[in-house]
Amino acid sequence: MIRFLQSGNRVAKYLLGGFLLLLTASMVTYLIPGFMGDTGVTRGGVVASVGGQDVLTQDVTRAVQSQMRAQRYPEALMPFLTQQVLQRLIQGAELRYEARRMGFRVSDDEVRDELRNGQYKEVFFPGGNWIGQQRYEELLRENNTSVEEFENEMRDGLLTRKLLSTISAGVTVSPAELQQAYQEQNTKVKFEYAILNRDDVQKQIKPTDAELKAYYETNKARYQNSIPEKRVVRYFVINEKDAENKVTVTPSDLQRYYSANQQQYRVPERAKVRHILIKTPAPGPDGKVDQKAVDAARAKAEDLLKQIKSGANFAELAKKNSQDPGSAAQGGELGWIVKGQTVPEFEKTAFAQNPSQISNVVQTSYGFHIIQTEEKEQAHEKPLSDVRAEIEPIVKQEKASTVLTQEVNQAEDIARKQGLDKAAASVNAQVVQSNPISHSDSLPGVGNAPELMNQIFADNEKSGPDSSNTNTGYVIFEVNKIIPAQTPTFEAIKDKVTNDFKNERTNELLSKKGQELADRAHAEHNLAKAAKEAGATVKTSDMVGRSSQVPDIGSMAGPANVAFTMKPGEISGPLNLGQKEAVISITEKQEPPASGDEFAKASEQLREQLSEQKKEQAVQLFMGNLRTRLEKEGKLKLNKAEIDNVTRSRS
Repeated sequence: MIRFLQSGNRVAKYLLGGFLLLLTASMVTYLIPGFMGDTGVTRGGVVASVGGQDVLTQDVTRAVQSQMRAQRYPEALMPFLTQQVLQRLIQGAELRYEARRMGFRVSDDEVRDELRNGQYKEVFFPGGNWIGQQRYEELLRENNTSVEEFENEMRDGLLTRKLLSTISAGVTVSPAELQQAYQEQNTKVKFEYAILNRDDVQKQIKPTDAELKAYYETNKARYQNSIPEKRVVRYFVINEKDAENKVTVTPSDLQRYYSANQQQYRVPERAKVRHILIKTPAPGPDGKVDQKAVDAARAKAEDLLKQIKSGANFAELAKKNSQDPGSAAQGGELGWIVKGQTVPEFEKTAFAQNPSQISNVVQTSYGFHIIQTEEKEQAHEKPLSDVRAEIEPIVKQEKASTVLTQEVNQAEDIARKQGLDKAAASVNAQVVQSNPISHSDSLPGVGNAPELMNQIFADNEKSGPDSSNTNTGYVIFEVNKIIPAQTPTFEAIKDKVTNDFKNERTNELLSKKGQELADRAHAEHNLAKAAKEAGATVKTSDMVGRSSQVPDIGSMAGPANVAFTMKPGEISGPLNLGQKEAVISITEKQEPPASGDEFAKASEQLREQLSEQKKEQAVQLFMGNLRTRLEKEGKLKLNKAEIDNVTRSRS
């Protein structure tokens, strides 16, 4: 019953990011091979063109920044995330082009239904109630988007979903596939296993100084500049909290802000309503409506109205009969609505009635309604006294920001002209000289500040005073000394060289011993005997499945998964388990019958799992073929220079 505005973009990129990820999760990987192969576009600001539709650099940048903020990813992940976003946006453009070429379209009704019933319903319909046109626009505006942009993005997503649904619609799971998967998932094995431990092997490695020096010389490139560059910095901090402590908020400040932003505190005319909805059927494939069903819905609504007029409890009737899932459980309560929020017929009745008045049966595109207007409130502005607590921290922050900016500008100017000490004195701060710090360190009193450290290591000793914004304020600094990265001598890192040497030799020796154990067990057809000769202990597992854990072996979904392909009496090759090498010998195997009650119980869920896997495979294949075709037709053009620029700047 809610009529939505015809406008919107990406309710914060966290919404759009989630929407696009949902629709394109299965197509993230195929584009990687040869991703930068074509250079058909050379315009700046355009990373690709698909069928004449540009994918812009600014779209990539905004999406990356949005996801970084929303997910609070560390800066180190930005290059990886940029590649993923770049791929996803180009793939999305490819799919939209193909969907339109195939004649798919998305109606306004489909967009409205997605808003109400899709993944955004808790954002825009918390508890089943529409947040209202004004809040809808505000929410999008707060996230730097418009209604038109948001709904266009949603329309594109629905268009893509239609195409992907069509691609995977023909996927089926045969009885043979179902039986095979059931047997694979439910087969159990029992086995003997011999374990060689890495720690035991490492104890046998005792390198001489000559061996270590030779290893150091051979691998000298590995230790090149392994002592990182360090810098000594003089700096002082200007904190935001200090600026806040210097400002006070006066009544005139509050009045000035309130007057300048008075529109924000305007409450539109509104009505508190509840209703009972009896739905009417949607048109069939031929566009016709079942008139008998419509008449039956009207009759039921008329009967409920008679009961209400005869004294029946409105809320109880709504709980038992209303077909609006968002309000029935609350006795039909919709809460406060404003004009432009509901369909016209509903709105006209709700606002025309007096408080406590109950309408006759009202027909809308959703069905038949009985509407009670519980309360009404005329449009008005909230007085300053009501919003003072809301305004005061905003005004204080604005004034503190102004003071902070002035102090930073003044300190920067003094630092350049008279030096860091005079600048620090001007803001009652103390200059601190750091110990030698590396790029990954943080300055005492500042904490984690990646941008600051980037700036420190970008300057040189002649750069003079510089500044950087941090989470708590500003740091004014100058680089005093640069200690270049160094290659340590053998004596300086003998312990590290020893550790590297032993690790490398241990890996080689462990692998060799594992292979020897497997070869001996195969030759003698006896794992226990071979293990004894190799100094390994043989253990026996329980009867285990693919999801089981076995002591010393770990998850049966790992390398030991090979056990489920073996027959009783067979001996495996060496299994690399990281810190161990293992060899297994099957003693017993149980394969479940692909029929009966247990199979019947598990088959539906298993069929769904296999179907999803096959659908994803179908989409992957389609995407690969689509890209090849678009390249051949000249519909897909990539701008290598711009892609390089985007990915390089993020790195």
